[in-house]
Amino acid sequence: MRTMWLSGAEWIAVLRIGLGLWWLESWRHKDKKTWFTGGGIGWAVGIAEKHRWQFVRSGFDLAVRPRPRLMAYIVAYAELALGLGLVLGALTPIALVGGLMLNLVYFVLMIHDWAEQGQNLMMALISVVVLFAVGWQVWSLDDVFGLFQPGARP
Repeated sequence: MRTMWLSGAEWIAVLRIGLGLWWLESWRHKDKKTWFTGGGIGWAVGIAEKHRWQFVRSGFDLAVRPRPRLMAYIVAYAELALGLGLVLGALTPIALVGGLMLNLVYFVLMIHDWAEQGQNLMMALISVVVLFAVGWQVWSLDDVFGLFQPGARP
């Protein structure tokens, strides 16, 4: 692969780090006091109640509604962990799959509002590209410690 300025692996690392910064911004911009006292999950309750798919309403009522504070902490600190993992290149494939799962959950919850989907689709696309391009080969702790090396066998 011929590229300008950086190698192909380095450009993929740039995507990985940029995605990590995006997750960190998702965490940073939250009003934590409001988020952790019901604001974040409270917003999602209204969306889930009107959702067109019964399995989304039922799943939300089963998993999220009974424990809004716990779910608020899980979402917020998952965003922080994903961001740090991707920026540092630590447990990168796990962070990428975790991020894809969060994007998928949000995408399904907000399926009726296409204006909300641009960010999630782009984050998911970058995650897939970085995952299949083995985006932890350079500029990552995974590389430093020899984790998840392509072609390596345990």
